[in-house]
Amino acid sequence: QLEESGGGSVQAGGSLRLSCAISPLPVTRNSVGWFRQVPGKEREGVGFVALNGSTTYVDSVKGRFTISKDVAKNVLYLQMNSLENEDTAMYYCGARHCSLLRCDFWGQGTQVTVSS
Repeated sequence: QLEESGGGSVQAGGSLRLSCAISPLPVTRNSVGWFRQVPGKEREGVGFVALNGSTTYVDSVKGRFTISKDVAKNVLYLQMNSLENEDTAMYYCGARHCSLLRCDFWGQGTQVTVSS
């Protein structure tokens, strides 16, 4: 089970932090990631953390978004800074066998809306 939270509305240039509570898969032993989707478009990988701990981001968010994990709480985070209108989307967390294309398991999503 993956449950996202932290979405909302924010002005361009602002920040949000999304959280994803994951159970029962331990974040220390599975790749995890964040994705986003806007209506009419395919789900897009935002970034993921591989099993070796390396993190990969899509070019459009590099330098603005950061993925982190709280191992004790088994929670995944997405810190989003310098938000742009184009970041408006439904954001999903994923777990196990993650890449920028997919993961095995998904949450239900949390909406992020960025306005000028």
